[in-house]
Amino acid sequence: MIFLLSLVFLIIIYLEVPPLVKNKSWRELIAFAVFLWLGMFLSVPLVLGFDLPSPTKAIEAIFKPLANWLKPP
Repeated sequence: MIFLLSLVFLIIIYLEVPPLVKNKSWRELIAFAVFLWLGMFLSVPLVLGFDLPSPTKAIEAIFKPLANWLKPP
């Protein structure tokens, strides 16, 4: 399964990177690389069967105090 996942990411790189380099879109290439790396970083543990923590709890911990502060009494 890891082989298929790697193959998919390699195909995405093969299709997307050459036009970005040809057009000298360096910022877009960096953004693409960051998001691709993040996607690989998150998908490999999922394929291996690991449970990843949900980001919802962290988002709630950050924004719930702000929402309570903004909410009228």
